[in-house]
Amino acid sequence: MKPRFLLISPPNSYRIAPYIKAAQRMGLEVLIASTGKHSLITEVHAGLHIDFDDMAAAIETILSEAAIKPFAGILGSDDSTVELAASVAAELGLPHNPAKAAQLSCRKDLARAELALAGAPVPIHCLIDLSKPIKKQMAGLPWPCVIKPLNLSASRGVIRANNEKEFIEACARVKNIIAHATDEFDRTHVLIEDYIDGIEIAYEGYLNDGELHTLTIFDKPEPLTGPYFEETIYVTPSQLNIDIQESIKQTVQLACKIYELKTGPVHAELRIDQNNKPWILEVASRTIGGDCARTLDSDNGFNVEELTISLAINKGYEIHKDKGYRGVMMMPIKQGGILRRVEGLSMARNVEHIESVDILIRQGNELVPLPEGNQYPGYIFARAESQQKVVSALQEAFSKLELVVAPVIRPD
Repeated sequence: MKPRFLLISPPNSYRIAPYIKAAQRMGLEVLIASTGKHSLITEVHAGLHIDFDDMAAAIETILSEAAIKPFAGILGSDDSTVELAASVAAELGLPHNPAKAAQLSCRKDLARAELALAGAPVPIHCLIDLSKPIKKQMAGLPWPCVIKPLNLSASRGVIRANNEKEFIEACARVKNIIAHATDEFDRTHVLIEDYIDGIEIAYEGYLNDGELHTLTIFDKPEPLTGPYFEETIYVTPSQLNIDIQESIKQTVQLACKIYELKTGPVHAELRIDQNNKPWILEVASRTIGGDCARTLDSDNGFNVEELTISLAINKGYEIHKDKGYRGVMMMPIKQGGILRRVEGLSMARNVEHIESVDILIRQGNELVPLPEGNQYPGYIFARAESQQKVVSALQEAFSKLELVVAPVIRPD
C-alpha cells in the first residue's frame, strides 16, 4: 500500500495541483482536506470536507480519518491552513511546527510584536483601529509610513502614506478592502509601520530540525517605493555580496528561532537599507507564492514541492541547483476591467531568453489592480547567463503583450 499524505488547503488554492503532482511522483497517495464539497476539482470534491472556521471539529474529523488509515505526513498549503496542519500533525506525532509558530507566520501584527520583543530588526510599528476616529490616533506616526491589512497577501491593501491627508485617504480605502474579513479584529484594525527606504529581496529556504538552509535569494530589480507595492520581477541568484546574503540568512534564522519554527519551508521578505542592514517584512512557514516556485525547479529534477513533502514525511531529499540566472515576472495589471483577450503572445514568447509566457486568468474574468486586487494575469519566465539579460528579456516580453479589457458595469 502507498503511504498516504494529507494536504490541507483552501479549495481554490493554486498550490493544490503542484503538490498533487509532486506527491504522486514520490509514490504517495494524496488526500485533500478542504471546504470544497462542491468543488469542480476532482481531488477536492472527493477529499475530506472540513470547516476551517471550526478548528476543533476540523481536527476531530482529520483524526478520525487518520484512525481509519494513517498519514505519513501532513501539510498546510497556504497561510490560512498551516496552523490547522501543525495542530493535527502534533496530535499524530508527525513532523510539525508549533501551532503558535504557524499562527505568528501569517498574522502581521502578532509577528511584529513577537519579533520586536525579542530584539529582531523590524520596522517601528503600531495598530490603528479603523472603527474609531483616525485623526485621534495619528500622533507620533512616522512619515512616510505603510498601512497593511493584518493577514492579506500579494501586497493587497498595502499603501504608502507620506502625510496626514494621504494617511486618512489610505485608511478609508483599506477599510473597504478588509470589510469582508471573517474576523472582526481583522476588519477593524490595520498595521502601521515605518517605511524602510532601500531595496527589497525575497528569501527562500527550509528548516530541518531548527536549522535554516538557503535555497536562494531573489533580487527584486524594479523599485518598490509605493504608493502601492506591486511586485513584478524576481531574479535569482542574487547579486548582493556574500556578507549581505549571510546577514539576510542570519536575520531569517533569528526570526525562525523566535517563532520556534523547526521544520518545513520558509519564505521571507526583507528590506535592505542604505547601511546594508536587513529589516524583516515577513517570515512565513510556506513556499513562495504564485507560480514563482517554478524558478527553483532544476533540470536535474529538484522540485520545491517535493522538498516540502519530504520534510513533512521526514524523508531525505537531494537538492540540485542549475547554473545561470533565472527570473519570473508577475504580470502587473495596468487597467482594470473584464478580460476580453490577450494580444501579442507569440511575439512575447519569441523574445530571446524567454522560456514561457503563461496566462492564468481566462477571458471573461475581471482584472482588479492593486491595492484592491490580489491576482496576477499570468507569469513570464526567463533564463540567461546574466541577471541583466533575464531582466531585459522579461521587460521586453511584457511590452509585447496587451491585455484588452472591457469596462465593468455594476448595478446601481
